[in-house]
Amino acid sequence: MSYRVIALDLDGTLLTPAKTILPQSIETLQRARQAGIKVAIVTGRHHCAIHPFYQALELDTPAICCNGTYLYDYQAQKVLAADPMDKQQALRVIEMLTAQPIHGLLYVDDAMLYQTPTGHVIRTMKWAESLPPHQRPLFKQVPDLAQAAHDAESIWKFALSHENIVELELFAEKVEAELGLACEWSWHDQVDIAQRGNSKGKRLAQWVESLGLSMNDVIAFGDNYNDLSMLEAVGMGVAMGNADEAIRIRAKKVIGTNLEPSIADTLNHLLLA
Repeated sequence: MSYRVIALDLDGTLLTPAKTILPQSIETLQRARQAGIKVAIVTGRHHCAIHPFYQALELDTPAICCNGTYLYDYQAQKVLAADPMDKQQALRVIEMLTAQPIHGLLYVDDAMLYQTPTGHVIRTMKWAESLPPHQRPLFKQVPDLAQAAHDAESIWKFALSHENIVELELFAEKVEAELGLACEWSWHDQVDIAQRGNSKGKRLAQWVESLGLSMNDVIAFGDNYNDLSMLEAVGMGVAMGNADEAIRIRAKKVIGTNLEPSIADTLNHLLLA
């Protein structure tokens, strides 16, 4: 089958552990675009944290961000469609976090906010500082996360990390049960909290339909639990070799790891041969 859209997760998929894109991937995706195939980033990241990758790929498509919470147009620098978190629910999450205590990032509007600089936050900030100034995402330490959430126009998600995975799992279960929010694992030690109903697969399907296409026209690549909604809905869902077995067994195809040019090899074989 000839696919007309390529959907790409970033971390653990298109990106190496060093947060770079393999040159083979860049070259192959450029060839795909020249052949008229749409290439789209579908990520758990905030739109302000994907500048270097979007620019490296020279994309003109909107990006699906924060696990499908919103669709962002880089050319117009505006949100095209979104289902942000209810503010009162976000404030309740912050109350629950304070009681634990569990810390993390709050994704709002055009920035990522934090109150306590955890190891995950510090590592992410160091990555940001390695970028040219015009590509750096906006991290902001705030004295009161609840006040910052109250002042935000849109709340996209919480990205929480904790050294005790069991405690993080229990917290996610409590949030889902008591608040009805969605909790998805986007990394082995990170859980994302967002408005229920949002997913990469749902937002991708909406955008694909706006192109006059169907999800059968899409080949998607991913590696984690927040990718399953798109991997299982598209014509060809491809799991990376570095994904957990629970992800690999639910994909239509499994390829090499994100350290290998396996995405390029797959696209060259299926689309560009």
